Amino acid sequence: MPNPYRQIFTAPGTKGFSAAGLIARLPLPMTHMGILTMLSELTGAYTLSGLVAGTFTFSMAFLGPQVSRAVDRHGQSRVLPIAAGLGVVSLGALILCAHSGAPVWTLFLFALLSGLMPSMGAMVRARWTEIYRGKPQLNTAFSMESVVDELTYVVSPALAVALSTTLFPQAAPMVAGLLLVIGVALFVPQKSTEPRVKPLANGTRAGSALRSGPVCMLALTLLFGGGIAGTVDTMGLAFAEQQGNKVLAGVVFAVYAIGSGISGLAFGALDVRVPLPTLLIVGVGGSTLTTLPFLLANTVAALAVAVFFAGVFFAPTMVVIMRMVEQTTPAHGLTEAMTWMIAGLQSGVALGAAITGVIFDHYGTRAGFSVAVVSGAIALVLALASLPKLRSHLRYARQAAGSEAALQGETIVC
Repeated sequence: MPNPYRQIFTAPGTKGFSAAGLIARLPLPMTHMGILTMLSELTGAYTLSGLVAGTFTFSMAFLGPQVSRAVDRHGQSRVLPIAAGLGVVSLGALILCAHSGAPVWTLFLFALLSGLMPSMGAMVRARWTEIYRGKPQLNTAFSMESVVDELTYVVSPALAVALSTTLFPQAAPMVAGLLLVIGVALFVPQKSTEPRVKPLANGTRAGSALRSGPVCMLALTLLFGGGIAGTVDTMGLAFAEQQGNKVLAGVVFAVYAIGSGISGLAFGALDVRVPLPTLLIVGVGGSTLTTLPFLLANTVAALAVAVFFAGVFFAPTMVVIMRMVEQTTPAHGLTEAMTWMIAGLQSGVALGAAITGVIFDHYGTRAGFSVAVVSGAIALVLALASLPKLRSHLRYARQAAGSEAALQGETIVC
């Protein structure tokens, strides 16, 4: 049986943009942790560090889709250098302000502007979609990208902490900025795989992709689904410290990523013929049910087993959601729509981690873990509520694709 992951790289240019995209997406999770570590090392104030780092994360969640919307209108090669340049310059200004002891408001200002960094995960997925739209290989490509996302969110923060604590405080954000410049510089010149700018249909206004029912509902589902991952981040650390060995938190994080990675790769290798709405409910429902064992964990080992099974549902669910976005979103708004998915997930992780920390401090371990249960339950309710609209849009998309194929066939016959 041929390897489906090897097959997706047989198309010309796929290896090049995938490698460049990997370099360019490493900096995004590294920047958040880099800002946090840099400021905590320089000032010793964790509250300030967390607020400034959080400003960057939420700025990216809002500005990232606006950058992607510009990409949909004008193309990757025209927008990415400008957005990456502004983001890196702002990050450099933040580093200088932190080093020189500038007023606190300058840290927040430049953290906000650093959020102009483009969402490279969406840019890479847009290229895969351009190549494999409507083909089974797209499912494999999206599965691989979800695993790559998982790896970057494990490796990048750890690398950021190591750089800023062993070299000098500013090392991590400096390396993050450098990697983004290198990655974008390698990514943009690869014009053969760049998605073409799709013109708007006559009479169509260029509104935000978030106004689309499926995009909005799926982004909200990921917002609350991300709360589960945020709880794992905070409670993994807090629970391990409570058990007397904070270092074991790394095992919890790694096991969650391994569970997600294995299932993501397996899902991409399978020819799944189950309808996407059904897969969505299975994925979100499974994610919700697997949070319940968190409440029963009394050792780090037990928690690691629980988060492994929770991780198993993460990557496949992300793939299903991206496929639904790809099928229900017009081509002229696809990059923006995918970026809203990533923004929803990242915001959910950040909010989940913050809320879990507050709950844990005031009410203890079980209450902290309950944030994941509640987040999952809300995500499941949202997914169920969105089913009629999702099915309607998917049905319309299939009919439109069939009509277009028939029209092309008639044109060829003529």
